Amino acid sequence: MDLLLVAQMIIAISVGTAILLQARGTGLSSTFGGESTAYRSRRGLERTLFRLTIVLIVVFVIVSLVGARSS
Repeated sequence: MDLLLVAQMIIAISVGTAILLQARGTGLSSTFGGESTAYRSRRGLERTLFRLTIVLIVVFVIVSLVGARSS
């Protein structure tokens, strides 16, 4: 298998996992039992997970474009 294809699959699985860890409308703390109904900003692990998701998506797009150019 091509190295770019393997990297793309690993990044895709990582993006999916990162997105699934972010429950829509709730914070990461309420995913594990806490409850929050008020709007608040992301803090700590939630912010890190959010930023990691963005970075993974950008890397995925770049790897996809490089793979498309080399084909």
